[in-house]
Amino acid sequence: MDAAEIKQGLAKQGYIADDATALVLQFSVLLQKPLLIEGPAGAGKTGLAKAWSQFLERELIRLQCYEGIDEGKALYEWNYQKQLLYIQTQDPDHRKWTSAHTSIYGPEFLMERPLLKAISGHQPSVLLIDEIDKSDEEFESFLLEVLSEWQVSIPETGTIAATTIPSVILTSNNTRNLSQALRRRCLYLYLDYPSEARELDILRLHFPGLTESLGRQVVTFVRRLRLEKLKKHPSISEVIDWTRVLEHLGAETLTPELAQATLNVLLKHQEDCRRMTEKLSQAEWFRGIPGS
Repeated sequence: MDAAEIKQGLAKQGYIADDATALVLQFSVLLQKPLLIEGPAGAGKTGLAKAWSQFLERELIRLQCYEGIDEGKALYEWNYQKQLLYIQTQDPDHRKWTSAHTSIYGPEFLMERPLLKAISGHQPSVLLIDEIDKSDEEFESFLLEVLSEWQVSIPETGTIAATTIPSVILTSNNTRNLSQALRRRCLYLYLDYPSEARELDILRLHFPGLTESLGRQVVTFVRRLRLEKLKKHPSISEVIDWTRVLEHLGAETLTPELAQATLNVLLKHQEDCRRMTEKLSQAEWFRGIPGS
């Protein structure tokens, strides 16, 4: 598949990708390498992974990272309760450790977590390792074997090699620096908030009846919001929600009063809402919005 086919396919799944994004996805498939996507929260990184899995018609397996995540939550875990129940049901005369050990460490007692599930499936999947920057460096080191060798080591049973190689996407919001070892194993993409033209294309895709004037007002207004020093800037999904609200209200043009009344759809912190409410009360801030 080429970049043009990928762009068209993602658009059918509701995701407008630029040329750089389509190209790096093409290369990740060609090289069978993970793709590390960095960028601000809400820029569409997770949405890209979802659209990519739909385009490829593969199952999306998601590993949500957080502080303290370990291999028990990411790779596998033994079902200890089931193992204990199995031992208790065996004939006491045959409860020898060697035979019990062999029996209880079988596939029946192994609970697959996202990483193991992704490489052991009969059909290739899309593995999303979301917000890898929230995990610690030890967890990154643990990932290296999976992402470079496509295998995992389980002390009780040995090495499990991949049945299929998943298409892997890692996302990061840049809350900490990732190791060079991890970066070397990945292709790289920085995904920023879309340009006004691309964001307008996204809105057109979701709202075919959106007027050109209101669409341009929305993207220009949001662009200005993202230039402000806010605790959280509006994500693409929040802009879509806001546009849906404006459409529901029958808005034909964006006014300072309407923007202020619906501001809490875009902003999620009291401090940000208060700051922008004060800004919107000043005519000069809103000046320059098309049609205002």
